[in-house]
Amino acid sequence: MHALPLALMAIFMYLAGATWQGLSLAGRATPKPALVRSFGLLGLLFHLPLAISLLSHGDSLLPGLSTSVVLASGVAVATLLVVSLFKPVLSISAFLFPIAGLALLLAAGLPSHERGTDMATGMTPGIALHALSSAMAFAVLGIAAIQAVLLGFQNHALRHHRLSGLAKSLPPLTTMERILFELIWISMVLLTLSVASGFVFLNNMFAQHLAHKTALSLIAWCILACLLAGHHWLGWRGMRAVRWTLVGYVVLLVAYFGSKFVLEILLGRG
Repeated sequence: MHALPLALMAIFMYLAGATWQGLSLAGRATPKPALVRSFGLLGLLFHLPLAISLLSHGDSLLPGLSTSVVLASGVAVATLLVVSLFKPVLSISAFLFPIAGLALLLAAGLPSHERGTDMATGMTPGIALHALSSAMAFAVLGIAAIQAVLLGFQNHALRHHRLSGLAKSLPPLTTMERILFELIWISMVLLTLSVASGFVFLNNMFAQHLAHKTALSLIAWCILACLLAGHHWLGWRGMRAVRWTLVGYVVLLVAYFGSKFVLEILLGRG
């Protein structure tokens, strides 16, 4: 399988979709959700074979940084495309699609240090559930983080009476905020499933190579739980919700990729 042509085609499709959506948000093009989704889907069709190829050659239950980046970005794009069929979240594609393309570029230049348990013999249904729920939790919270940034921008524009361009093209503020908390609830459920399945199906969630991920995932879970509780009982919303969402996402980002970056990039080890 030729990775570079696939990556270039995926990047081209992602950039095409993001460009059209960006022009639509800026009021310089007619909104065409079907066209944007089509570009995103085509990009994903070139993206996924790369992810599958990396997994099959990695031969590990704990994929390295390059594989994790490609997988996470692919899952995020797929999740956004599905969610956009039911919720007005396609504006996020203007930012997520380029990130997915950048992830492919970065993965192509990252060293590979993948080794570990053979996937054919080590991947049980329980471990598969843990891996899938972890990837989905990270993807949905990533989408929520971009939604939070857009909500923060819109909130700032409203306060300063600058409703033009992007702020004017977005759905109403109440809709944006409702969607944000729906995404947070979904990511909370998925993260709960990820942590619970890890404790049940993995041998030791606090082993040396998993301790940081477990601890930070639990911290991210607590942050999201506090945000949802504060929203329900204390009426937290607006910029406070934006800040808590972004902090929770950064913690989960460090949990999933922090040690991989240190070991594989800074220390050059698998």
